[in-house]
Amino acid sequence: MASKALAIIAGVGPGTGASIARRFAQTYSVVLLSRNPDNYEPIVKEINAGGGKAIGISADVSDANSVKAAFAQIEKEFPGTAAGAAVFNPSGGFVKKPFLELTDEQFSTAIDSQAKGGFYFAKHTLPLLLKGKGQTPHPPTLIFTGATASVKGSAQFSPFAAGKFALRALAQSLAREFGPQGVHVSHAIIDGVIDIPRTKGYVFPHEDAKLSPDAIADSYWYLHTQPRTTFAFELDLRPYIEKW
Repeated sequence: MASKALAIIAGVGPGTGASIARRFAQTYSVVLLSRNPDNYEPIVKEINAGGGKAIGISADVSDANSVKAAFAQIEKEFPGTAAGAAVFNPSGGFVKKPFLELTDEQFSTAIDSQAKGGFYFAKHTLPLLLKGKGQTPHPPTLIFTGATASVKGSAQFSPFAAGKFALRALAQSLAREFGPQGVHVSHAIIDGVIDIPRTKGYVFPHEDAKLSPDAIADSYWYLHTQPRTTFAFELDLRPYIEKW
C-alpha cells in the first residue's frame, strides 16, 4: 500500500542506511540525512530511478541547529506531510582506546552523536509521527539503532558504551510515553559485524558470520508493521555464530 507519508532516516551510508532506505521507499517517500552528501546521493538516485521518491539532506545530528535546518527543509519539500516512520541510525562515537588515553573530544563526540543526536532527532520526528496516526498503513514508528554497547560496556569502549547506553535509555523512556499515544518506539541491538563496504575485508571462519544489512532492514520493517496489540520495544539481531 503506497502512502503519502514520509520515512525519515538519519545516518544513511552505503550499508545499513541504504538498505533501510530501499525497504521503506517501497511504501513511503524517504528523506535521507547524512553529514556527507556522498553517503546518500547514490541511494537517492537509485530510489528515484526505480519509481520511488527520495531526497537527501546534509545534516549533523549532533548539532541542534543543523537538525532544525534539515527539518525546515523537509517541511519546505513536503509541506504539511506526516511521517509514517523514522529511523535513527548514525554510527558516530565508535572508538576503541584505553580509558586513560581518551581525550575529552572523543568522549564528547560519542555522547553528542548518540544521546544528543537521538534527542534532537526525536524532538523533530515525534510531532510528525503523531500527525501520522490514521494516515499511514501501519502505526507510526520511531526506531533507534543500538549495538552490543547498548547493554554491555566492554573494556576500551567506554565512550561508545556511554553514548549507546544513553540512547537506549532515551528510547525506553520515549516508548513508555508515546506508545500509549499510538506511536511505536523501539530499539534494535545490532550485535556483530555488519556486511557493508567498510567490512568487506573482514574474514571469518564461518559463512554468514556478518549481519546482512538487507536483513536488518527487513527486521526494521517488521517492527514498523507490528499492530498496536503487540508493540515490541527491543529486538536483538546477531549472526548465528556470534557469542553473546
